[in-house]
Amino acid sequence: MLPSKVQSERPTYRIASISADGIAPGVISAGIEVLRTLAWALGEFEFEFDRLEWGSDYFTKHGKRIPEDGIDTLKKYDAILLGSATAPDVSDHVSLWDLHLAICQSLQQFANVRPTRVLRGTTSPLKDCRPGDIGWLIIHENSEGEHTGHGGRSHVGQPWEVATEVAIFTRHGVERLMRFAFDTARNREKSQITIVTKSSAQRKGLMLWDDVAAEVAKEYPDVECDSTSVDKMTTRMVLHPDSLDTIVATNLHADILSDLAASLTGSIGLTPTSNLDPTRQNPSMFGPVHGSNSDIAGKGVANPVAAIWAAAEMVRWLGHDEAAESLLDCVEKVCEAGVKTPDLGGNATTNEVTNAVCRELERELGFSLVPSPSLRRRIAVEKYKRKLGFDVVTTSRL
Repeated sequence: MLPSKVQSERPTYRIASISADGIAPGVISAGIEVLRTLAWALGEFEFEFDRLEWGSDYFTKHGKRIPEDGIDTLKKYDAILLGSATAPDVSDHVSLWDLHLAICQSLQQFANVRPTRVLRGTTSPLKDCRPGDIGWLIIHENSEGEHTGHGGRSHVGQPWEVATEVAIFTRHGVERLMRFAFDTARNREKSQITIVTKSSAQRKGLMLWDDVAAEVAKEYPDVECDSTSVDKMTTRMVLHPDSLDTIVATNLHADILSDLAASLTGSIGLTPTSNLDPTRQNPSMFGPVHGSNSDIAGKGVANPVAAIWAAAEMVRWLGHDEAAESLLDCVEKVCEAGVKTPDLGGNATTNEVTNAVCRELERELGFSLVPSPSLRRRIAVEKYKRKLGFDVVTTSRL
């Protein structure tokens, strides 16, 4: 689905918000609040947000993570904001397969993209690593490999019980991901890509992975390309972070590497993820990498930066690069000012960080967010709608 740009100078984007469980409602709300501020301040586009309550409570009540028409519902939107969907009383594999992967696979979001960098005002655990020293883009296959769901268990509970987990790789799937990765690398400053593999052990699927990668690489002579095993990659990320830029890996490998990458930047609370359909025939999905963190849920101390950064990546995907960069710059200025949550060594709350980013946007973009009479009227109408059960927020500059 292409963005629903109306025939006017100011497009309106419809966004589905799935805040899910644990700390997710708080940080996704923070991302939405910042997007409201950005839209008001710039006046270049508008957002309409619909909240879809598909968290663990929905599963407990209905026995499924999304409604029967859930995917068709999502197809009506221009993008999706998704918070972590894990809860102590629901098995992780149910949350992953019945919500997250159900959306990714049904909407052909075959490319997962996770930007990683040391933000200004934050500190990496790596000695002498400064902002700018790490600037990676980790791309991983999002619909094949270990996420195809092939395999099973038999003779459960017996001494001879058997379980199989089959990773599936197709030439079509690998080739489309590699082309996306090389196109992305070509448009970055370094024009560099590293292909992660483990074909020495996975000598069927990942030999196909290697062969297709080598074939595609020949079509991009302007992109510097190298390949390394996943185990060597871990040491390279720690010892030689400046040798990397764009990284492409299978789903399982990149899931592990991207968590390492997040830790190397200072906190997993800083890293966003984008689940993309590069064909743009379906909406893409954005959110923080971190989980629902039920141990701090309700305490108001969760780091909203990953969700805010994910919101910026959504804005970028919708075609507003400068707006996305302005938002990220404001996030970094807030970090530089010392407004940080406990995971970054600060004492600020989720709301305090969110409000600080909104104030910084107001200052940077030169727009006062004191509500005008017309804006106050619209807010009153929206509050009344919510009382009637309509959980819809319309964002625009008036």
